[in-house]
Amino acid sequence: MEFTALLLDIGNTRLKWGVLSDGRIGRTGSIRHEVLAKSGMTALNRRLPRNVDAVLASNVAGPAFGARLASFIGIHCGVDMRFARPNREGFGIRNAYEQPRRLGIDRWAAMIGAYSQSKSAICLVDAGSAITIDALDRTGRHLGGQIVPGLELMHQSLLDHTNGIKGRRVRTFSPESDMDIFADRTERAIQAGALNSICGAIERSVAILRKGGLRPKLLVTGGGAKPILAELGDKALHRPHLVLQGLAIMLDAPK
Repeated sequence: MEFTALLLDIGNTRLKWGVLSDGRIGRTGSIRHEVLAKSGMTALNRRLPRNVDAVLASNVAGPAFGARLASFIGIHCGVDMRFARPNREGFGIRNAYEQPRRLGIDRWAAMIGAYSQSKSAICLVDAGSAITIDALDRTGRHLGGQIVPGLELMHQSLLDHTNGIKGRRVRTFSPESDMDIFADRTERAIQAGALNSICGAIERSVAILRKGGLRPKLLVTGGGAKPILAELGDKALHRPHLVLQGLAIMLDAPK
């Protein structure tokens, strides 16, 4: 009988999922936390499958949300939801953190997913509410990482503290040319500055790794990847479901 598992990537802004069946991830989807806050977990009734053999989650949204979702999953799917945890070593990679459990499980899972696809040096960017940039050498050794505010967080922080435009919402910036980063109005300047800051941090990270003798592949994942990929062009490869792919690999770990 075919084994089916539900994989859950619980971020700070969205809940994302994928169904693992026959070794492949399909039926992916996502929902924003604000929708769940308004409609309750019943908003997932028609979105998530019921007949699964296992459920594994990466959760960075906090224990309270994790507990509520686990309770829903227990009723909806009839199985207990397991929470993945980062470790010092596993699945071909070695955690750089002195306290391995302090590394975000989403970062750990994404690195597992990335390294399983490319046994090479990697600069991995996960674009969500925050942007994480992690580096792996070709042996799978995690060199550490960086965390910077995501685009929406940068936008909102500047809006909240910039006189004259408080309360406005800045949409994602999509420059048509390099010169578009020099904006002619404040809202657009905030957009351009945020995107330029993030892409500059990514490009500098890659440059430093190359200076250190590595030739990293630049991989970008996460719900906020689109504008970053548009700006980086062919320097970066899009891998949209690395956290889910890492969870699929972790699913076979000893319980």
